[in-house]
Amino acid sequence: MIEPSAAGTHIWWLGQSGFLIGHESRHLLVDPYLSDSLTAKYEGTDTPHIRMHPHVVAPEQLAFVDIVLSTHGHTDHLDGETLRAIGAPLVAPAGIVKLARERSADEVAGISEGETIEVGGFRVEAVPAVHPGEHCVGYVIEAGQRRLYHSGDTSWVDPGVRGVDVAFLPINGKLGNLDGPEAARLARTVEAALAVPCHFDMFEFNTAPPNAFVAECERLSQPYRVLRQGERLTLD
Repeated sequence: MIEPSAAGTHIWWLGQSGFLIGHESRHLLVDPYLSDSLTAKYEGTDTPHIRMHPHVVAPEQLAFVDIVLSTHGHTDHLDGETLRAIGAPLVAPAGIVKLARERSADEVAGISEGETIEVGGFRVEAVPAVHPGEHCVGYVIEAGQRRLYHSGDTSWVDPGVRGVDVAFLPINGKLGNLDGPEAARLARTVEAALAVPCHFDMFEFNTAPPNAFVAECERLSQPYRVLRQGERLTLD
């Protein structure tokens, strides 16, 4: 069950690149996609966005969230239906603030690579990401003593981050993203205590099994965990 958390640091995978982070009764979302807007948009086209799993939670049930982060402007990372239902302030790359304001029902703040802001009880730094044709960033999120790295959609890039508790990394290997082995190597590069794969098992046309990611993590002795959609990870 996804519900407000109290003591400790808790992470839920919401599917695709969406994560809910709870720390000491404050909550942050990254890249939530909790609608069927893309399924409707691409119905009858050459790239139908057929969901592989149902929504793990209705966005209206996340009204307790303090802040939402978006890494770039693709709808599965900046979904108007989801954002308007949640109704929380949004942080997005400075280059897409106009688009973000069109999709969000709340205030929007822009952030550029290298900048740091404190929002919703969290400290957030924008770090490099590389995604074709997109204004994009990754994020380092500080929750108390915890440091979490969300790469966003990216091909290989060294974000200049080292020593994080968790790295959230795409593994689909399509449309400009890391594949599984690359994601494992990036987790190793940023010295992640734990690597968590994402951006798979959402749409039939754009997914990859985590097997290659797991194999490379094991070869590198990189700790990892493959979450189920909706599963909670608690950091001890």
